[in-house]
Formats: sequence, structure tokens, C-alpha cells
Amino acid sequence: MEAFTVSTGSGTSFEDITEQVRRAVKNLGVREGLCCVYVPHTTAAVTINENADPTVCRDIIMEFNRLIPLEGGYSHMEGNSAAHIKSTIVGESVCVPVSGADLGLGTWQGIYFCEFDGPRKRTVHVTVR
Repeated sequence: MEAFTVSTGSGTSFEDITEQVRRAVKNLGVREGLCCVYVPHTTAAVTINENADPTVCRDIIMEFNRLIPLEGGYSHMEGNSAAHIKSTIVGESVCVPVSGADLGLGTWQGIYFCEFDGPRKRTVHVTVR
């Protein structure tokens, strides 16, 4: 397993971590298999989506904020229930095939760390088998 840190600069953001994951795969030395990218946080997530047009991520964030507002009459005392809900919907891990020691992503795909309660320093775990 390899791990790396992501520093986020705002309350909600999508950070393209494709190259960091790609480096971790190379460092782990596995040529064929599956890569699991896991985020050990309850107010953050990881997803795969288009990485050619940054407006896609902005649109996703806009819709999340519309559907799950920061102030929603939640009971959780810390005031970050919206972040918990968003991370539950997106999920804490993704699985990507590895072929030829590289990620088997589609042409327009990238791996994104999803921050819902920033700014923070976060950890991403990468395992390849």
C-alpha cells in the first residue's frame, strides 16, 4: 500500500489525483491487477469522472450544494452533516484496472478526491493486487 496527502483549499472541491495514483501504481510495481483508491475520511470521498472539462466538477459541486445545503436543519452537533451526506452518496473508494503497470482509465476519465468539509489535509490510500 502507498499513501499520499491531499491539501484542499476550500469547503467543497474536487481535486484531480490521477497522477498521484498513477505514481503509486508504478511504485508498487504491479503490472496487471486492480487498483483500489480509498479515502479514510467520513466527510470526503473519491470518484471517477471526466477530466477534460473542469466545468463538469463545478456542475457536480453546484448540484450537490443545491440538493444538500450546508444549513439544512441537521441534528449533528459539529455542523458538517451536509459533508457526511455527500461523502456517503459518492463513496470512499474506487477500483480501477491496472494493465501494463498503468491505470486502465477511459479516455476522458480522471480520479478525483472529493472534499466536502475543507480546507483540510487528507490522506489517500492506494493498494494494487
